[in-house]
Amino acid sequence: MTSLPRPTTDLSAEEARRIALRAQGFLGAPDRRAGVRGILRHLGAVQLDTISVLARSHELIPYARLGAVSRKTVDQAYWTDTHAFEYWSHAACILPVEEWPHFAFRRRAYRSRPHWNHDLPDGTYDQVIKQLRTEGPLTATELGGAKKTSEWWDWSGTKVAVERALMYGEVVCTERRGWKRVYDLAERAVPEALLHDELDDTECLRRLVGLAGKSLGVGTRADIADYHRLKGEQVDAVIADSGLVPVTVEGWGKPAWADPAALETPPRGRHRTTLLSPFDSLIWERARTERIFGFTHRLEAYTPKPKRVYGYFAMPVLAGGRLVGRVDPAREGRTLVAKQVTLDGAKAVPAVAQALLEAAGWVDCTNVRVERVDAPDLREPLAKELTRALA
Repeated sequence: MTSLPRPTTDLSAEEARRIALRAQGFLGAPDRRAGVRGILRHLGAVQLDTISVLARSHELIPYARLGAVSRKTVDQAYWTDTHAFEYWSHAACILPVEEWPHFAFRRRAYRSRPHWNHDLPDGTYDQVIKQLRTEGPLTATELGGAKKTSEWWDWSGTKVAVERALMYGEVVCTERRGWKRVYDLAERAVPEALLHDELDDTECLRRLVGLAGKSLGVGTRADIADYHRLKGEQVDAVIADSGLVPVTVEGWGKPAWADPAALETPPRGRHRTTLLSPFDSLIWERARTERIFGFTHRLEAYTPKPKRVYGYFAMPVLAGGRLVGRVDPAREGRTLVAKQVTLDGAKAVPAVAQALLEAAGWVDCTNVRVERVDAPDLREPLAKELTRALA
């Protein structure tokens, strides 16, 4: 086993937390001129998900950092001027288009994959490519139908083919229309200078490991691997040449690596107070969230209702660089409903109220109603804080 290089810096747990917050865009003034596109490039990946309560997750990510940016602005920033593409990174993600060449390793892996969950009928793949070439861009429905039955998993041959083509890199998603992917040929949608698979796996992995370290600020091997869902051995193979530097972090118990630029200046500035999507890259890795914030976070949308503890789409509340509670939201007309609120003591009340009110304004709600507070003695103080602010 290759010995690890000696750490260059010792960080306290507090320093590591603040470095992580700044790297993720939650500490210091946001770059409003760069806007949503700047957020995407800063993070390197924005996760997509079908769940929409306040808004979809890819809209919540820039909102959490920039404030009340319109949902139309978000979509335009992602999908115009061939600025981004969808691909498999941490999960299904929006990625900056300039990173297309660095996912060649994953496209090659998909092309050589021997087994798939869905069968591909003979001739269907070629037919889909031909149809996109002559008629595209098209949704799966326009290509001939996305499903064979009403079951979500029962894809039609056309849907199997176009998704396979997306994984191979022959097709890209150029926009979302009513949450449906709109597909086109990569040769039309990706800038010519970027449309290649010339980089070998080592070059791709070196770039993605470096980007993950920069987006995290500081992270363990597992943190860095998880960011773009790499294997641990893939990280090991390139991390020494990734530009990241070894550090030790108080209480982490495992070797860590940091972006050297993040170590050059102390992380200072104003903290953001906001609701976070459960799919936000600040908290999407559970073990890291527990290690940095002492906060156990799990999405319960797919947990049977009787077994839920915090709610269907519980959104952690970030304030003062800490995770101070959770809100399970819903909307009824122009009322934002906090179906369940969990607070980390009375000191969290003003921050949770502020986060609720800002979110309500963003989604054009004029009222906030709290249904349940886990600590009954904090229900009245929260209600008073909201009433005072709404008055």
